[in-house]
Amino acid sequence: QVQLVESGGGLVQAGGSLRLSCAVSGILSSLVDMGWHRQAPGKERELVARVGSLTKYADSVKGRFTISRDNDKNTVYLQMNNLKPEDTAVYYCNAAHPQYLGTDQGAWGQGTQVTVSS
Repeated sequence: QVQLVESGGGLVQAGGSLRLSCAVSGILSSLVDMGWHRQAPGKERELVARVGSLTKYADSVKGRFTISRDNDKNTVYLQMNNLKPEDTAVYYCNAAHPQYLGTDQGAWGQGTQVTVSS
């Protein structure tokens, strides 16, 4: 069974940077897509970035966030630069077959809080 554990969240001022990590335990096939999602209070969960069969970013984070994957370490990263208050959310790591990323058909981490102060 695949388990995901996020880390790296915290409080940062606007314009600052954070790097989120997602450590994967269990079998992680290179054919599995990985993604970072976020959910802000009162808002729906949204896909921030994904890597695997394709690399894709939400328009709101393009040019500021970078997703990367280290298959040897079974870890996925999200480098977040030039953070804005609207990036404040709980960030979740997700692993799934490409067509199921973002659904309950994959594995999810417990989430890590990112708070950006103005």
